[in-house]
Amino acid sequence: MTMAAQDDKALQSKQMLCDLYELIAALDRRVPQLERSGELRIAHEAAELRERAMTLIQKIEGTAPME
Repeated sequence: MTMAAQDDKALQSKQMLCDLYELIAALDRRVPQLERSGELRIAHEAAELRERAMTLIQKIEGTAPME
């Protein structure tokens, strides 16, 4: 792999990490409004999305547990 390709991959990884952390922050700021129809499903899906984002962060940062 060339240096330019390595730099591009590192830049893409850094941008993805920033995006994932931003997504998690937005999900954490969201307050469920339980009086609204479908809110429990939305809150559940948001929690799943947050967990998937955290898993991706761990893989990108190289801190994921060995499988």
